[in-house]
Parts: sequence; C-alpha cells; structure tokens
Amino acid sequence: MTIKVLVVDDSAVVRQVLSKIVESDRALELMAAVADPLFALKRMEKSWPDVIILDVEMPRMDGITFLRKIMDEHPTPVVMCSTLTHKGAETTMEALAAGAVDIIAKPRVGGKEALRGEASELLDAVKGAAKAKFNIKRMRPQVEQAERKVGSKLSADVMMNFTPQRAMKETTERFVAMGTSTGGTQALEQILKQLPRVCCGIVIVQHMPEKFTAAFAQRLNGLCEIEVKEAADGDRIRPGYAFIAPGGKHLMVRRSGAQYICQVKDGPLVCRHRPSVDVLFRSVAKAAGVNAMGIIMTGMGDDGANGLLEMHQTGAYTIAQDEKTSVVYGMPKEAVKKGAVDQSLPLEQLPIAIIKNERQLSRKARSAG
Repeated sequence: MTIKVLVVDDSAVVRQVLSKIVESDRALELMAAVADPLFALKRMEKSWPDVIILDVEMPRMDGITFLRKIMDEHPTPVVMCSTLTHKGAETTMEALAAGAVDIIAKPRVGGKEALRGEASELLDAVKGAAKAKFNIKRMRPQVEQAERKVGSKLSADVMMNFTPQRAMKETTERFVAMGTSTGGTQALEQILKQLPRVCCGIVIVQHMPEKFTAAFAQRLNGLCEIEVKEAADGDRIRPGYAFIAPGGKHLMVRRSGAQYICQVKDGPLVCRHRPSVDVLFRSVAKAAGVNAMGIIMTGMGDDGANGLLEMHQTGAYTIAQDEKTSVVYGMPKEAVKKGAVDQSLPLEQLPIAIIKNERQLSRKARSAG
C-alpha cells in the first residue's frame, strides 16, 4: 500500500521540487501540493493523507496553527519543512512541541547534486513518519518499530581509530553521553527539565539539521535549571551544563588532564548522520571509560549502537530507553541486540537513573579515597 502525501507550502517552486521528490519513489503517492492550510483543509475533506509535509510560514494560516488544528481534530504524522534561518528554527521548535514527527530543511532549488542528498533525507523522513501512531489523549506521536531505509554508510572509523580497552580508573570528573533521533526533542526536554541545577555534565547528539540545534538548545535553556547550550569546540564538560552537538558537525570528547573537553569537528556522514551518535559514544569510550554513562534513546536506524557497545566494554554504565516509551524503537533496539545495554528503562525513569548513577559513583570514589 502506498503512502499518501500532502505537501503544503506557499512557494510554487518548493512545491514543485517536493512534488518531484515524492513522485520519484514508488512507495509514495502525491495526493496534492497546495499553497496554504486553507486549501489543504478543503482538499482533506475529500481524502485524508497518511503524511503531511508542512511549511512553517504561510499566508492566511501559519503552519503551527494548522498543525495544532490537525492534532486536535485528526492526529496525523507531520514532517515540518523549514528554512535554515534563526526565525525558522525557533518556530520549528514550537512545531515539534506541538506534535510534529520530524524536521527537514527546505530543499534548495539549485543544482541537482545538492538536491539528491536532500531528496534521500526527505524520503526517509516521510516513510518513517508514516509509521506513526498517535495517542490522542496526550497528543504525542507513538510510533511503531520503524527503520529508515539504510543504504551504504560510513562507520565512526572515519573519525577515529579505536580499540576496546580496559576500563579507565574512576575519577571525580564524570558525565553522561546521550544519543537520540526521531522523538528525541520531546524526550530530551522531559529529562533535562527534571535534573537539578547541580548534576553531572551532559553531552548530547540529537539528529537535527544545521542551525536548528542552536534554537533547540536555547529553548531548553529557558526551561531547565541546568545550563543548556550548543557545544563549541573547547567547551569543558562540567557539572550543571548540557552540551548539544551542532547540526552539520560531529561532537567528540577528549580528555585533558583530569578534565573532559568537547571537540566539534567537520567530517563525513557517519551512519548517515552528522552529528552521529556513534562518533560521540566511541570518543567517550576512548576518553572516559568507566567515568561516563551512556544513554541511547528513541530514533530510527542503528546510529549509536556500536558506540554504546564500546562504552559498555570499557566499563561505562549503559541504558536504553524502553520500547513502550520510545517514539521509534530503532536505535535502542539495535543497541540491546548487540548486548550493549545494562538496563532498559522508560523515559520517565531516565532522570532518576542519571542522578542515582552519579551519587553511587561519588560514594564509590569517596570510599576509595
């Protein structure tokens, strides 16, 4: 059965580009491409789409208002298509909070080569969104097991050379490394909002397009007791701070004496992503070993599974979000299959696990000293 797709964008050129991409895949059916939400609502009276690709800024009714209306009346998987601007990124954060399943950057209308990679990203997002089921009471997407189509992909070897090693000696410097994708923006908000001002440092990879991560970090910073910022090269990982990998860059961790430092680097796509959870986790395994805790959360595909296994092998305590609370039980499932996970927990227990693990390590360090 084909996936019926409705495109809603006020730009005729963008509608044409998106329509061609959708029509290029036999698994998808372009139901219509319309200029604004009012036209969309009229079209939807005849037939309801399986997935909506929705622009943010449009005349007569903006994308956020339309999204909320859809979620109230007939919850439907929505992929937001946003411009790579500061204003566009901030508005898209509202869309994710309102129930959108995924974000894609608005395709450029230039050369065919540039569009090819964007087409693959868009098709993956639509197919993943089509698996979404919605809990109407909570208005949050609940997605069945859904894997993005995986083609040839590079591993984290392109960013580092790594051989599993014996666990490092415990120190007073400890931190948590987290990796997530589809559904992760809401999950991260739920976790970070519950952490106390004094807690261990956190480094995070959330699959998100370039420029959106700064707005995401800024939004979380306004909601949380801890400080949340987009990671910059050279940032020290310290208590009370969470660092989010910038879109379009890889985030790694290195050790400098007794401290841990963020490294932000250019590089190729790893596991079809940049930033990649595998790159972060493998660098943490190499730099921190037992002094780190790894958490893999909701997301499509298998990015992070190998890296979490290497963290596990070096003595780090590792957790996977459970299937019931994952929007997409792809990344956690792959990590569990590889034997990389010490414990699977529901989303609501992850903040408690972070605090509990830090306290246990602190007591252990004091008794050893």
